Amino acid sequence: MTAHLVESFLEMMSAERSAARNTIEAYRRDLSDYCGYLAGKGKSVETAAREEIVGYLASLDGQGLAASSAARRLSALRQFHKFLCSDQIRPDDPTRIVASPRARRPLPHVLSVAEVDRLLSTAEAEAGADVSPQKQEVALRLYVLLELLYATGMRVSELVSLRRSAVMRDASFLTVTGKGNKERIVPVNDRARDAVKAWLGIVPVQPWLFPAGGEDGYLSRQVFARDLKALAGRAGISSARVAPHVLRHAFASHLLQGGADLRVVQMLLGHADISTTQIYTHVLDEKLRTLVETHHPMAEKS
Repeated sequence: MTAHLVESFLEMMSAERSAARNTIEAYRRDLSDYCGYLAGKGKSVETAAREEIVGYLASLDGQGLAASSAARRLSALRQFHKFLCSDQIRPDDPTRIVASPRARRPLPHVLSVAEVDRLLSTAEAEAGADVSPQKQEVALRLYVLLELLYATGMRVSELVSLRRSAVMRDASFLTVTGKGNKERIVPVNDRARDAVKAWLGIVPVQPWLFPAGGEDGYLSRQVFARDLKALAGRAGISSARVAPHVLRHAFASHLLQGGADLRVVQMLLGHADISTTQIYTHVLDEKLRTLVETHHPMAEKS
């Protein structure tokens, strides 16, 4: 009976909706898999409830099926069950209030505090090396960029396009222009402040903090990324793991590890929605688990 219903549905899709052959075959495979799952649970398409739909989606997730593929399967199930309702084969649609699977946002790649310290120490040593003035300027520029990026968590586009006038109050604060031309003021730690002061002492007075000869008038993101990867290699860190945005991730993750409030991190990163910032909370999982195990009254005491 179930196979007959599936074929009737596919005939309708072909005749009434002019579905392509490949689409029909995809529906046939998806519905065959679904019906097989139901049979294993002692159910059929006529008796399946919402619990079976949710269970089927969970089984797909357990098989490692991508969320986009699972969502496509659910779409096929929805159309099939609507067909069953319209033909009065069953009175209800069990897929009606089932949420569509969503792709998980990938966790950001984060360097450890020790690795960031190695990068900064290497850049600082190279900035102070006894080399030609031109090489020293390039090395100091990279060091300042790194200190500012890790101290503020700016987007790389915000960083390279900083205006000289953005440096405020003895270099203790910066005015950052972010997405949507929105400005925010971010504090600068002592190391970054001292680096900026040293940079201002040698760079010619121009509108941009990091001037360059290109069309924009300031350092390109590509040049910064290239120099950063080369520095990572010299610091003994795989260049594949290092990019400007990785330091932005490190800034946020390390702040949260240190106990910073999520709202504060949101403000510093320039996120309009806190849900964007919440991707970094994965770093708190172990800390929270340890906190509960240590302080919960029912936790086992060694």
